[in-house]
Amino acid sequence: MDSSSYARFDRPGHAITGDRTRSGADKRAAVGYDYAHAVVDDHSRLAYAEVLPDERAGTVVAFTQRALRFFETHGIQTRRLMTDNAWCYTHSRDFRSLLASRGIKHLTTQPYRPRTNGKVERFHQTMAREWAYGVRYRDSAARHRALPHWLDHYG
Repeated sequence: MDSSSYARFDRPGHAITGDRTRSGADKRAAVGYDYAHAVVDDHSRLAYAEVLPDERAGTVVAFTQRALRFFETHGIQTRRLMTDNAWCYTHSRDFRSLLASRGIKHLTTQPYRPRTNGKVERFHQTMAREWAYGVRYRDSAARHRALPHWLDHYG
């Protein structure tokens, strides 16, 4: 399980030409990111992903619950969940209790070694190339709406 950030935008070409109608302070205030959270099954490579507004512990716990339900509907019983060492995974009591209540062992990657969690890292690369930046979208909301269709195509 991992997440990756994608810059928000409100119209195509914003990063190419910039927005010259606002001051620098206004532009900086408008900058933001969306976070694509993803879980990839180690055996089947079945992936579940959502775009969420942050990487806070509460968001991650709710996402993990939905992801576990998704895999259960596909007949996949989760026994171990590997994450990186982000604060939301390693310091959240709610995250720990969710995994403990389901009998899931939490594994963490070696610090600064993304290849330890290579399948989901590669999935994020593919997502960035094919879904997030490989297609022109009208705005971030259109990109969000396209994710379920891309996941159907990917899986």
